[in-house]
Amino acid sequence: MSALLPLQNTYAETLDGLYYPLEPEGFPEPTLVAFNAALADELGLDSEAVRKAAASLFSGNTVPDGARPLAQAYAGHQFGHLSPQLGDGRALLLGELVGRDGKRRDLQLKGSGRTPFSRGGDGLATLGPVLREYLMGEAMYHLGIPTTRALAAVTTGDTVVRDGPLPGAVLARVAASHLRVGTFQFFAIRDDQEKVARLTAYAINRHYPTLLDAKNPALELLRSVARAQAHLISRWMLVGFVHGVMNTDNMTISGETIDYGPCAFMDSYSKSTVFSSIDRGGRYAYGNQPAIGKWNLARLAETLLPQIADDSDEAIPLAHAVLDEYTARYEALWLDGMRGKLGLTGEQPEDEPLVSTLLSLMESEGVDFTSLFRQLSTSLRGDPDPARELFSEADEFLSWESQWLKRVGEQDRVKTADAMDRINPLYIPRNHKVEEVLAAAHSGDYAPLQRLQTVLEQPFVSQPGAEDYAQPAPPTFGPYRTFCGT
Repeated sequence: MSALLPLQNTYAETLDGLYYPLEPEGFPEPTLVAFNAALADELGLDSEAVRKAAASLFSGNTVPDGARPLAQAYAGHQFGHLSPQLGDGRALLLGELVGRDGKRRDLQLKGSGRTPFSRGGDGLATLGPVLREYLMGEAMYHLGIPTTRALAAVTTGDTVVRDGPLPGAVLARVAASHLRVGTFQFFAIRDDQEKVARLTAYAINRHYPTLLDAKNPALELLRSVARAQAHLISRWMLVGFVHGVMNTDNMTISGETIDYGPCAFMDSYSKSTVFSSIDRGGRYAYGNQPAIGKWNLARLAETLLPQIADDSDEAIPLAHAVLDEYTARYEALWLDGMRGKLGLTGEQPEDEPLVSTLLSLMESEGVDFTSLFRQLSTSLRGDPDPARELFSEADEFLSWESQWLKRVGEQDRVKTADAMDRINPLYIPRNHKVEEVLAAAHSGDYAPLQRLQTVLEQPFVSQPGAEDYAQPAPPTFGPYRTFCGT
């Protein structure tokens, strides 16, 4: 099995005290239900050989040679409240793979059974959340947004009890790493500065090696993570993605999206959009995501202060300056992204109010976020009706439209429309379509899953026969609620 999965184990070799070694339990009748051949190829694997062995490998029934299965330890602020010990309660890191591009990636089994961090849980996953994470990760990847991905999904043959009996499943997840803000918190709240320093060095070496010779490596690590998160969250906001559970244990040091639990994409635009059934106060609502990103980074900064400077009076202003940089960088990235969505070139003072006015109109009328930007490119091609028909208050939109067209100016409108369509997706994982796929899978029909995956692989290109995948949910669908799946 070592030839199939040539695993390395730098995390296990470097970060003792930050994990618990544990063999997976295995399952009675594992069956492969989804396999990511393209990702396998990127990882330099023999995709067909891995596919044949996937049910046993990715259920945990077979532990490949070279693997050192372990449950990672971490802490975290969950909905603002610190939990000093969380950790992988239903996941095992098998090891690391170095892909064709030379990049190191973790391979983790999610839903593989109970660990010392399960806190009374069963450590299992069910088919619905596993397939949701598979779909969402691939959708984000093809949208060009940094993300963890799934190599495979396997049903276990076991029944898992949640609100009722459900089919069990395991996700084979691939990530740049599973280092989180909460990983740093684990050692920091125990005041183990030697291990925080070791973790800092490991994170830099793995994710930001250009910082190895930095004058203040810890400060530059904070700055690099802040930049990565500003980029990531701005991209979420530009496609209407709501993560749903932005706890510090769900913010990666690498800047990848991780843990697709109660996530979903907006249909009607609203800053207050919440899908998660447990986010009753709206802490992680769509419009709050940039600020929560900064809050989480502040928690990372707290763990690094002793390394940034011996004197906290010196360290704190340095960290604050990085957090302020995050805010400015996020705002610039987001506004630049909105300019692209609207086909605007260059920078003009009226851009921010032009964008804000449009979003206010969209929110007041519940306009579909994804559809509007595609219809605006249709307007530039000479047919303004589809965009105008999305608004009942036509006069207000027409006033905005005239300002927008004036700002577009003398640009070649067809070329501008084409450029907009390369940025604004036609297809996202529409919530009603995702639910259709999951319902079919629970009945043993995976054809809808495969069809949706195929459509999402080309989110910006109109695909004949896929018109239904570009449509918002019917009025009878919703209100939509999602669940963590634990």
